[in-house]
Amino acid sequence: MKASSTSGSLVGTWLLMNDNEFEMKDEYDMSQAKRGPIVPPAPKKNRITIRIDTELLDWFREQVDRVGGGNYQTMINDALRDYIQHHKEPLENTLYMETTLRRVIREELQVVGL
Repeated sequence: MKASSTSGSLVGTWLLMNDNEFEMKDEYDMSQAKRGPIVPPAPKKNRITIRIDTELLDWFREQVDRVGGGNYQTMINDALRDYIQHHKEPLENTLYMETTLRRVIREELQVVGL
């Protein structure tokens, strides 16, 4: 079976062929070629570069292996989403509460003479 540009999905054709069935051409017509990934990105997903501690990454990968497969990136996304759901208090409220607590502690320390 030879790869054919008229077969719809050239990549799909390549995946179905054995190594010994593929014949390279001297030249290919790239006039209709498009740049970019073969698989389009999922909607509402962004590709980023992030540095994560090796121990954390290993833990997520181990979890995926333990359940017999999956995507560790999806697990990280789910963990972040879960954290946000349980910590919805806005930062402004946290800072306000911290400032108030510090003021109350200072006032109480003055009362007892410290």
